[in-house]
Amino acid sequence: MCTPQAKHFLNFPVLFSAITSSHPKLSNDSNFLPESLTRTRSNVQRIRAVSAVEEILPNAARRKKDPQWRGGFSLGVDLGLSSTGVALSKGFYARPLTILNLRGQKLELCLLEIAEKEEADEFIIGIPKSWDGKETAQSNKVRSVAGRLAVRAAERGWRVYLLDEHGTSAEAMELMIERGLKKSSRTKTDAYAAAILLERYFSTSGLGAEIVMPKNMDLQEKLRKGALKDIDSFPEELDG
Repeated sequence: MCTPQAKHFLNFPVLFSAITSSHPKLSNDSNFLPESLTRTRSNVQRIRAVSAVEEILPNAARRKKDPQWRGGFSLGVDLGLSSTGVALSKGFYARPLTILNLRGQKLELCLLEIAEKEEADEFIIGIPKSWDGKETAQSNKVRSVAGRLAVRAAERGWRVYLLDEHGTSAEAMELMIERGLKKSSRTKTDAYAAAILLERYFSTSGLGAEIVMPKNMDLQEKLRKGALKDIDSFPEELDG
């Protein structure tokens, strides 16, 4: 059973307009469209990333192509050194959700449980990069976690993406200070960083998101078919 180490932060949504207005680089440019998803390194056993933007679109790209598209929520994940921040969005706003003080399999299973509860069908995991876009020592650790989670997620038809998280922690701390949060609340920085990661992801329509694909062909097929649709979201399909 997943037991998050902090309550959900339901009273403090991070609105897109509040962030993009102060960060012009994250503006909602209509010309932003995901062009390709780069191939990941081969150091994660049985995991690879593929150029599949036209085959398996992330939710942000689907919404860009079809504003009427309905689908699952997206979970933002910030893998911190001591805790993991989780945020939730469906493209309208991103809000911090919880902090997890878990590692290894317990963390992966908890993330899957949260995704099911929140009706999410993709994970956007921040990968550390330097200011010039190069990966850091922490990047390999994040890729390892993303690879293992991708296998478990694919069994449910859910996708895992990696996205450059450079600067999100600093922006999260700045935002929390601007909003007047007490110092005791700033332990939630990872969750706010995850929310900013999601805002970046949606504001650029998924540009730069790197899908993590299991090598298993059956799991790849499940991803192509997508997660099973919730009849509450697609009631018209009951008529069939």
